[in-house]
Amino acid sequence: MRFKAKDWVATLLVVAIAVPYVGYLVRGEMPLIEDARGMSAAGLVLGIAGYLVMSRGDSHDLVGKMQIGLAVAGLALGIAALVYSETAAAELLLALFMVSIAEVWFVEMVDHSGVNHWHSPTGVGR
Repeated sequence: MRFKAKDWVATLLVVAIAVPYVGYLVRGEMPLIEDARGMSAAGLVLGIAGYLVMSRGDSHDLVGKMQIGLAVAGLALGIAALVYSETAAAELLLALFMVSIAEVWFVEMVDHSGVNHWHSPTGVGR
């Protein structure tokens, strides 16, 4: 199965999070991102946009429910990283948030690629 346009757009949004994060780790800041609070906010905005793009039109089967759970956990980590950005735990929370974004993206891409067989047969369990 080939990826659709929404998968490519979501991938670009995830890359738009990853590149500044790597730059933030190397330099301590990036243009428009001066600290952990700015990186958390950018991750939240772009991550939510990416998830909404990726999940548009998806069914809510077993994998869909798991993806929603992963996205909610990532959202909680993002909010925690934003709220506690001025504490000693800021960098750890930010790192966990970035990993959760990559995890949600990866699970969505595997689901959209068709290589898994996690989906229930049509009409069963709905």
